[in-house]
Parts: sequence; C-alpha cells; structure tokens
Amino acid sequence: MMEEEYEELENEKINLGTWKKLFKVIFKSKKALIRMLIAVTAMTCIDIGYPLLNKYALETFFGQNPDFSNRYLFYGLYALIALGMGISVWAFIRAAAVVEEQTTYDIRIEAFRHLQELSFSYYDTTQSGWIMARMTSDARKLASIISWGLVDFLWGFMLMIGILVAAIVIDWRLALILIALIPIFFFLSMFFRKQILKQYRKVRKINSSITAAYNEGFMGANTTKTLVLEHDNASEFNKLNRKHYRRSIRASLISGLFWPTILFIGYVGVAFVSGIGSNFVIGDAGRGIFTVATLYLFIDYAIKFFDPIMQIARVLSDFQQAQASAERVLSLIATPSDIVDREDVEKKYGTIFNKKKENWEKIKGSITFNNVSFKYKNTENYVLKDFNLEIKAGEMVAFVGETGSGKSTIVNLISRFYEPTEGEILIDGKNYKDRSISWLHDNLGYVLQTPQLFSGTIRENIAYGKFDATDEEIIEAAKLANAHEFISKLEKGYDTLVGEGGNKLSLGEKQLISFARAVVDNPSILVLDEATSSIDTENEKVILGAIETVLKDRTSLVVAHRLSTIVKADKIIVLQKGKIIEMGTHKELLKQKGYYFELYRNQFMQELENKMVSEV
Repeated sequence: MMEEEYEELENEKINLGTWKKLFKVIFKSKKALIRMLIAVTAMTCIDIGYPLLNKYALETFFGQNPDFSNRYLFYGLYALIALGMGISVWAFIRAAAVVEEQTTYDIRIEAFRHLQELSFSYYDTTQSGWIMARMTSDARKLASIISWGLVDFLWGFMLMIGILVAAIVIDWRLALILIALIPIFFFLSMFFRKQILKQYRKVRKINSSITAAYNEGFMGANTTKTLVLEHDNASEFNKLNRKHYRRSIRASLISGLFWPTILFIGYVGVAFVSGIGSNFVIGDAGRGIFTVATLYLFIDYAIKFFDPIMQIARVLSDFQQAQASAERVLSLIATPSDIVDREDVEKKYGTIFNKKKENWEKIKGSITFNNVSFKYKNTENYVLKDFNLEIKAGEMVAFVGETGSGKSTIVNLISRFYEPTEGEILIDGKNYKDRSISWLHDNLGYVLQTPQLFSGTIRENIAYGKFDATDEEIIEAAKLANAHEFISKLEKGYDTLVGEGGNKLSLGEKQLISFARAVVDNPSILVLDEATSSIDTENEKVILGAIETVLKDRTSLVVAHRLSTIVKADKIIVLQKGKIIEMGTHKELLKQKGYYFELYRNQFMQELENKMVSEV
C-alpha cells in the first residue's frame, strides 16, 4: 500500500459505517447468531437468578427460624442451574466458533473475489505484502474479535440491564451507586479508545511492512545471494522488527492500563455498596426490609454488575484494536476498479463471474487506435499522445523500440488491462468499451516475458487457459508450442509436478508450457510480450516453427526483443517515446537503413560474436 493511504487510514475516526459493513457479513450466519442469542439470554437469566436462590437459602436455612423442608427442591434447582449454565456456555461457544469461521470465510472470499476484478493499476501501486497481510492476519484477527466480542458484549449488556432492573427493585438508593459508575466507565473508555486505536494502527502499519519484507526476501533470494546482501538485508529487517517491538510494547502498555483502571473503579463502587448497605442493615434506613440476605444479594449483584462492565470495556478495547484491521480489509473490498463495464454492457454481455456468452459476437481481430493518449495512474507524463494505428484482422504485427517507448503499453491497452486516458480503441470497428471485459479476455491469449506457472502438474497448467479442456486439446496445444516432445520424455509426462512457480523446469520449458496455455482455447488475438527473450537459441528455433503455425489466420501482437523472431511479421512498428518513427515489413525497413536497420545490424553482429565465442 502506498504511504498516502496509510495516512488516510490513520487520520480516519471510528465510525459506525465501518462496522455496519462488517456486520452485514456476520449476519449471513443467521442461524448461528440466533443460537448464540438464545444461549446468551439463557446464561444471563441464570446469572441473575441464582443469587436470588442464594438469598432464599440464607433466609430459609440460616434465618432465625430455619426451615429445611424444601431443601430437596433447593438442591434440584441448583442442579438445574448448573446444568443450564453448562449447556448455555457450550451452545454460545459453538455458535461463536461457527460465526468466527464463517466470517473469516466470507471476508476472504469477498476480498479475493474483488481482487480478481481489480485492474493492473491497483497492483502497480499496491505491494503484494500489504494484500497478503489483509487476506491472512487482518481477516483472521477481525473475525475472531468480532465473533467472540459479540458474544461477550451481548452477555455483558443484557446482564448489566438485568442487574440494574433488579437493583432498582431491591433498593433504588443503592442502585444509584451502580448507575453512577456508568458515566465514569464511559469517559474512561473514550479516553483510552483514542490512545489504543492510535497505537495499534501504527503497529498494524509496521506489521504490514514486515510482511512485505518477508515476501520480498523470499522472492528476491537469488538476487540477495548474488549481490552478497545477506548482512545488509538482515540489518534492515532487524531495524524494522525492533521498531515493531517498541510500538507493540507501547500499545500493550496503554491497552493494559485500561483493564486495571476499570477494575479499580469497579471495586470502589462495590465498597460503597457494602458500606452503605451495612448501615441499612444495622440502622433504621432499611426500616426492617434490608436484611443480611438482601445485603448479600445486593453485593453479589454489584460484583456481577462490575463484571459485564469489564467485559463491555474489554470488547470496546478489542474493537478499537481491530479498527485498523477493519479499515484495511474494507478498503481492499471497497477499492473500485479503474476498468469496469457500463451497466448496459453488463446487462447484455454479463460480468466476469456471470458471463452471457450467448450474446458474445465472434472476434475477427481488426484493431484501430483513434487519437489515443495514455498516462499511468498518479503520473503526469503521457506514454502515448494522439496515437493512431490500424491493424487488420489476421495480421502479425511486431512492436520494436527502446525501453519506455510504449511497446508493452500498447498491447496492454489492446488487451484492456488499461484503458485510454483519451481517445478510443476499436475492435472489429466498434469501441471495445461497448462490449464486456470478459468478451475480450476470453478471446485473448497472452504470453508474458517471464513465464508464471502455478503449483500443480503440466496438464493443469496448460488447462489454466481453458479449465474444461480435454486431454486431446491439451496435447494439441502442447504440440503447437513444440512442448509435447520434452513433456513426453519426462517420467510422468503431463502429470509431472512443476513445483512452486515452475521451479522444477528450465526457463525455456516453462515458456513453452505458458505458450501452450495461451493457445489451448484457440484465441482470436494472441499477444507475445517478449515471449522468446528467455528462450535459448536451440529452443528459439523450436518455438519459432510453432509460432508460424499458431499465428496463422489470427491477429497477433508481438513485442520483440530478438528481431530474428519477427522477420516474417506482416508489419513491424518501430516506436520511440510513444511515437511511430518507422513502419513496414522486415525487408522494407532494412531498405530504409534507418533506426530499425541499425538495431538489426547491431543485434546480428552481437549474436554472431556470441556464437563465435561459444564455438571457441
């Protein structure tokens, strides 16, 4: 996450809107919530009822005229109370556990589903570590605090109201002491709320930085080793971890003061009740009504009144700590995508998760840029300005140019991973915003410069391009990509596990599989974003033959680093700072003896030199 977003979260006050959205998720588990409410209600009634039973025992069995005739009824009622307490505690624990797991499940599902809808620009400005922290620790902590906090809050609130009613009925004068504690607890909670929330927001921010540091450390392990940065990385991480340690201690100290402060105030109230109540027993204030048994009942209620206040205060403290997690999770779920379909388009073509393929037109593959200008989010400089280009259906078009010239930007705009800042892009003569994102992406094959495979088998990785692909379609795609031969030589063939990120295969083999994955669904438009740059010379010859076959009769867009891979392109576009400086076939551009000619000659000489060196 960017620093500006952190500042925004830190300055945001607690508001009911945040929790209202979360409770909508919780209320999906209605049956568990109802069971929880019934159990808590039963437990509250028992908590209020058994002191009355004790008062009856003191007056009946230990009064001036003891009467033991109803002792068996008393034993039975006590046994029922014990049984009822056990059942109700078991019921609310089980219900709370269900709510916790269901909430975690729903939050993660909703967040992950939303991540699938977000555009490239979100991932450009948000580190993966922040996302991982929200999806794992934030979601779990939030669900735990909410579910168990809800139980404790309901029990505390109901018991507090019940005790207040009972206390007022017994003696309103002593009840005033309990009522007087409420505003004191309230103001203490308000004071500590601000301090606790502030400190735990800072802790969560540093924790996300640590998660990001872990992620970068794992992903960049090879770079760390080759640059001998182990000591520097460890020192930097140690500083970050110590900062987290100091912040956590400070947050725990402030949070820890909250509980004993409430405890002290509560027992001061109990002391006042005991002192004044004793005077009622031994003096005339009670007028014979206030007995020792009644005083015991009132002191018992005063202590029990203090317990729910403590629980409510603790829940409020936990909720304050969870506010930072709530803000982060909700900010992820609520983040709007930069690229969305209009309402009328969704109605006709469907959404990413509910596609209406029966209304999809077949793509022929012609592409037109009409005065397209584009700049990346949170930047001022345009990558493209008033850019125009015509690509005919079935053409192989290659983009050549130095880094930052706009090659990848153009193919990403065509793929609608980004949208033009100004102007329009037409596919088959119609603005592609008039059709759905899914319509385009389902007709698009994309091979990245760095192949990304998923843990699983080769068969599963190829089928990622088409989940319902048959074995015959998978093998045919592998043959087109010239991957079938090396796959067949493996001990388990297509059932070979590729390892995490495909680490059990060579870079060239991974690229061949990713190429097969791109063509398994027979896309109308195929994008190769420097797809052969990581392939060695021998594999390049293999894949070049496949490319010629695969690209036939379909529109193909090739971002080229190796110019030898695009000599048969129908059109080569040479870019410089977002402008077309040369355009034509390979032979036409060589005849011009311009930028492309020099680029091709230099690369040819370099490859020839490398070949001679390797032979020597």
